[in-house]
Amino acid sequence: MLELWNTYGIWTAWTLLYIVLIIVGVLLSVAYLTYAERKVLGAMQRRQGPITVGPFGLLQPIADGLKLFSKETVIPSQASRVVFLLAPIILFALSLMAWAVIPFDRDWVLANINVGILYLFAVSSMGVYGVIMAGWASNSRYAFLGGLRSASQMVSYEVSMGLIIVCVLICTGSLNLQEIVLAERPVWMQALLFPMLIVFLISILAECNRAPFDLPEGESEITGGFMVEYSAMAFALFFLGEYANMILMSAMTTVLFLGGWLPPFGMDFLGFVPGIIWFALKTSAVLFFFIWSRATLPRFRYDQLMRLGWKVFLPFTLIWVVLTAGILLAFDALPG
Repeated sequence: MLELWNTYGIWTAWTLLYIVLIIVGVLLSVAYLTYAERKVLGAMQRRQGPITVGPFGLLQPIADGLKLFSKETVIPSQASRVVFLLAPIILFALSLMAWAVIPFDRDWVLANINVGILYLFAVSSMGVYGVIMAGWASNSRYAFLGGLRSASQMVSYEVSMGLIIVCVLICTGSLNLQEIVLAERPVWMQALLFPMLIVFLISILAECNRAPFDLPEGESEITGGFMVEYSAMAFALFFLGEYANMILMSAMTTVLFLGGWLPPFGMDFLGFVPGIIWFALKTSAVLFFFIWSRATLPRFRYDQLMRLGWKVFLPFTLIWVVLTAGILLAFDALPG
């Protein structure tokens, strides 16, 4: 009994340590993603970005965090107080929960479950509840419009994302994220999935409410959208949740399409580089795509956003699922 208790206690301690490492890693990544975004946007717009706080401005995210912590949280008098405060907590908590199934390297995963991709898709889809709750609880027309926009936008693009994931599952034959990374993908199969990668990259921009699809918080139309009434740490939790979702979607893209922790282009001679480094570099490349899109593309009109989701991406991904399954069946390449 004592031996069983010792074994269980050690396992629990390692699990808790792993959870703490993931949370701290995600929070630090979020902080310095904001720094990287300001630097990249500055370079693209011929500005310097943060340069004052710390060497090269590296302490700017810490200063921003301290500033938000020290501010007073103002709750509108007509707001639904409990729901108003619960909304950013839910959004932030969901953005952390999804990391439980992300494999950073071989066997470097908190929960290696057989339906990891379904868990990931379900948790990432629930983030819309936080946005809707914030829009409704604020008792503001601008916030309510932002919440409705976000709900319709996320639903529209999640349908296409689901079909894209089905394409990947047909090619790999598994719902386990580690097995998806390790599944053999010949060049012709990579070419078959490449259009889905492009559609997925555009869809995650809409899923994360990022430019050019940042309509739920469009300041030129609804002054700040669903979080217009939020301040201090409540606003910071929305901010952290949005950037944590960006990193999560980039990691998801890396796992589904870019080979996860494996060396790029099958270059096994680079196997001496730790897998987590490759994972981080690929995720950073997708994050650069987020920032690049914000710097270069104007915001879509709402009707254009809906038309792209329902009239272009949905039929295209549906046809591509059928085409992918047909090609794999014709060449007897369906995974066993």
